[in-house]
Amino acid sequence: METKNYTGRIEAAITAEAAFEGINRVCDWWTANLEGSSERLSDVFITHFRDTFTTMKITESVPGKKITWLVTDCYLAWLKDKHEWTGTEIKIEISSTGSSTAIDMTHVGLVPEVECYNDCEKGWNFYIKESLRKLLTEGTGRPDTPQIKR
Repeated sequence: METKNYTGRIEAAITAEAAFEGINRVCDWWTANLEGSSERLSDVFITHFRDTFTTMKITESVPGKKITWLVTDCYLAWLKDKHEWTGTEIKIEISSTGSSTAIDMTHVGLVPEVECYNDCEKGWNFYIKESLRKLLTEGTGRPDTPQIKR
């Protein structure tokens, strides 16, 4: 039986380079509460969502083509296994055909058998299919912007 990782796809009338640049602006479409840098190979960044965080390392970065983030640590407060994402990868592939660019995101390890799948699928669907699309097509995404206590 084949494992079904979460996948999301959007298309926009932009260049592959513009898509790459927009995706790297994580604080403009996923969460405004970001520590570190999310733009270059080997960058490490931490996303915060209230009492939840994920630490990511950029392990692959090919301008206009591909980005891979490795989750090196996380704390998902609402789950029994609060470190469920640790060791998973977010792979984003960019491809252009004519005047349209497709962005395919796969969260390797986020599968229906894990506790987070249903809630995380809804979250990724919003952040990829709505917020990132809005950033790329209109210039402004809809990132999470809660106040956090540090």
